[in-house]
Amino acid sequence: MSELNVVCLDMEGVLVPEIWIAFAEVTGIPEFKRTTRDEPDYDKLMKYRIDLLKKHGLGLKEIQDVISQIDPMEGAKEFLDELRSITQVIILSDTFTQFAAPLMKKLGYPTLFCNTLEVAEDGEILSHKMRCEKSKLTTVKALQSAGFETIAAGDSHNDLGMILASKAGFLFKSTDAIKAEYPDLPAFEEYDDLLAAIKAAL
Repeated sequence: MSELNVVCLDMEGVLVPEIWIAFAEVTGIPEFKRTTRDEPDYDKLMKYRIDLLKKHGLGLKEIQDVISQIDPMEGAKEFLDELRSITQVIILSDTFTQFAAPLMKKLGYPTLFCNTLEVAEDGEILSHKMRCEKSKLTTVKALQSAGFETIAAGDSHNDLGMILASKAGFLFKSTDAIKAEYPDLPAFEEYDDLLAAIKAAL
C-alpha cells in the first residue's frame, strides 16, 4: 500500500443527501430539485438557483435552516471514519462553505475543499465564487503533480473528470443514465462495497 494515496470523494449524493433537493421539499418549490445530475454545467445551474431564490424572496438563512435538519446518509460517517483510519481523504465538493459547516461537524470534520457564496447583509445570495475552474478535476491534477496518486468516487456529471483522471475511480449511488454512459466504471450502491474497492486500489 502506497503512503502517497489520497481518496477524493464527492459530498452530496455520496455522504449526505442533496441539499437543494431537501430545500425543494421543505419550500414546496420543485424547481430547486434540479442538480448536477440534470444540469452538467454547474455555473449555469447556480445562476438558475440564485435567480429562483431571488424570485421567491429566499436567502441564506432559509437554506441554512434546512441544512441544520439534514443528517449524513446512513453509514456515511462510519465509512468515512474507517477510510480516514487507513488513508488520506479529501472531500471535493461544489457546495459552499456557508452550507457545509454543520454537515462537516456531523461527519467528524473531514478535510473539505469547496466554494464560497457572496451574500448581502440581509442574507440575499448575490453570486457564487468557484475556487477554480473544474475544481474537482483541477484539484486531482494538482495532487498528482505534488506526487500523490488519487482514487475518486462520486455520483454526478461534475465528478466524472476526477474519477476518470484518477488511478482508480468509482461511481457511487449514481443514476442509471450515467452508469449506462460509462459502463467501464465500477458502480456501487453500498458503502461496504465502495470501501472494499478503494482498499483494493490502495
